[in-house]
Amino acid sequence: QVQLVESGGGLVQPGKSLRLSCAASGRTFSNYHMAWFRQAPGKERIFVAGINSSGGTTNYADSVKGRFTIARDNAKNTVTLQMNSLELEDTAVYYCKAVKLYHFGVNTPGFWGQGTQVTVSS
Repeated sequence: QVQLVESGGGLVQPGKSLRLSCAASGRTFSNYHMAWFRQAPGKERIFVAGINSSGGTTNYADSVKGRFTIARDNAKNTVTLQMNSLELEDTAVYYCKAVKLYHFGVNTPGFWGQGTQVTVSS
């Protein structure tokens, strides 16, 4: 079992930045690949960014490439999502997920955090 707790969400104006964190506890964090997903009101949960267990490989959804950066610190058991140039469409609940397989699907077996709300509004 891996317990994940997200933090850092909030209300931010378009064009500004926000940094999300996900703290992990339980099983060995460095054994898991990590990802961020988001779910906007009335929409499905979708993949945003992923990082492999060592931190050497990252993947991003096209909608956030060049604006968001995922990183991890295995010594601190944390994964972060730096979000720059935020847009109205980035408004969603953001979830982190831990998976054993390097496949970042919503239905890939893994562990989810409870989510943190990000609202982009002027």
